[in-house]
Amino acid sequence: MDGFDLREAVQTLLKFREERDWNQFHTPKNLAVSVCIEAAELLEHFQWRKDEEIDKYLKSDALDKVKEEIADVAAYLMMLSHDLGIDLNSAMLEKIEKNAVKYPLDKCKGRHNKYNNL
Repeated sequence: MDGFDLREAVQTLLKFREERDWNQFHTPKNLAVSVCIEAAELLEHFQWRKDEEIDKYLKSDALDKVKEEIADVAAYLMMLSHDLGIDLNSAMLEKIEKNAVKYPLDKCKGRHNKYNNL
């Protein structure tokens, strides 16, 4: 994804939070809890649905609701990362490198096993 850059979104989000004086509520613990809550709300859209039902569901206006939940999860992650001084982009790239070692292509391609069961 060339040009993928969330800096503008992060700055806008931080300004939004600052204007409302919500920093006082956004402790690392509260932000981490909020990530989980929003992720659960995202999961509710898929709960109990079969794959065929999900395909149909996502072709409806429900996709907008799913998009909002994804944005909520991302927003809390971005704030948490910012507040902890973590460059989210670098952290993700570093994690991918670690996973490449744990999941070598020749052992895991097409398999869903955890690294200790390859």
